[in-house]
Amino acid sequence: MIKRIISAIALALVCFCLHAQVVPGIEVLEQDGFRVLKGKRVGLVTNPSGVSRDLRSTIDILFDAPEVNLVALYGPEHGVRGDAWAGDHVDGGKDPKTGLPVFSLYGPTREPTPEMLKGIDVMVYDIQDVGTRCYTFISTLGLVMRACAKEGIEVVVLDRPNPLGGRKVEGTYVREGFFSFVSQYPIPFVYGLTPGEVAIMINEEGMNRGQKGDLEPLKCKLKVVPMRGWHRWMRYEDTGLPWVLPSPNIPSPRSALCYPASGIAGEFGHLQIGVGYTIPFETFAAEWIDADALKARLDSYRIPGTVFRTIHYKPIAGSKQGKTVHGVQFFFADWELAPVTLVQFYVMQAVNELYPDHNPLPLKSTRMLDIISGTDYVRKGFGERFKVSDILDFWTRDVKDFKALSTKYYLYF
Repeated sequence: MIKRIISAIALALVCFCLHAQVVPGIEVLEQDGFRVLKGKRVGLVTNPSGVSRDLRSTIDILFDAPEVNLVALYGPEHGVRGDAWAGDHVDGGKDPKTGLPVFSLYGPTREPTPEMLKGIDVMVYDIQDVGTRCYTFISTLGLVMRACAKEGIEVVVLDRPNPLGGRKVEGTYVREGFFSFVSQYPIPFVYGLTPGEVAIMINEEGMNRGQKGDLEPLKCKLKVVPMRGWHRWMRYEDTGLPWVLPSPNIPSPRSALCYPASGIAGEFGHLQIGVGYTIPFETFAAEWIDADALKARLDSYRIPGTVFRTIHYKPIAGSKQGKTVHGVQFFFADWELAPVTLVQFYVMQAVNELYPDHNPLPLKSTRMLDIISGTDYVRKGFGERFKVSDILDFWTRDVKDFKALSTKYYLYF
């Protein structure tokens, strides 16, 4: 009888944990009465992903709160209201709903200028990240922190989940000569930290270097408002939170999971990866591929935790618009076991073995491929024979050290 009671209690606890809802930083701040913002003039860096659980915008929450004096908005890539496409310059101006001035952080400057920061006592940051180094939101976070450090302005990060969870770390550090807005810090490609944890780490470790030769790391006055209820084992679907796409090609949490598995291959340029179709970053396809042959070759590799199905589709946008492409869609049967970032290299290896005349190396834009990879070794080392084994040691060499380093900055366990 006692054993049955204990088992029932354990089951109830498991069910509670599985259905518990994470409380994002904006709501924790609200429930605390906006204490850290009272009596201060507030700036806000955000986009449509900055929302509460009931989908109230962080902009509106702060603007409507009598305790908060919100005076300016700052737009990262895609803009404060999400009305700019990937890579498009973001315009400044005036927010039509609140009438507040909007300053662009994805236009002529990526770092706020002193003029843009005039009249600000504290800068709040609230954006849903995707957990992959080359996504530009954490770069914006670091550059905002640098600018605020110069002006003596406090930075408050309202924390949100890493959609990939807090355990997955993959890829090499960015190497000297390859730092950029898509590779801002010496961290792995997948880094397993929340935005708040990233902010603390780059602040404390002197990683927050500028651009265009301004390499001196600066440290700002920083406060992170943690989430409640988030644990490192959680991926986004475990949080109970609604997903508001942080950028146009990440329409779902699954897109965020697949992005680090295919984004580099997309830069190689010879495979269609689902961008321009309904499942961005989930496929590898081309007009000339035999889907069954590619699946069979990939299955023969026995890639841990990863399975493939054949797929045939017509992209509705992009260079392959209206053309039927053939290939595979991939799924993670075991996320913790899967070598997520290497999936794309196994696919390119298989494609090269099946179609040696289709060279996957780009004829142009090798610089973009290198800075997204954080090194030219990936392009050069893999490009010799298109064998994953040629880059495996290099790609995994920094993971152990980074895990030891980043653990010091964990806010959640």
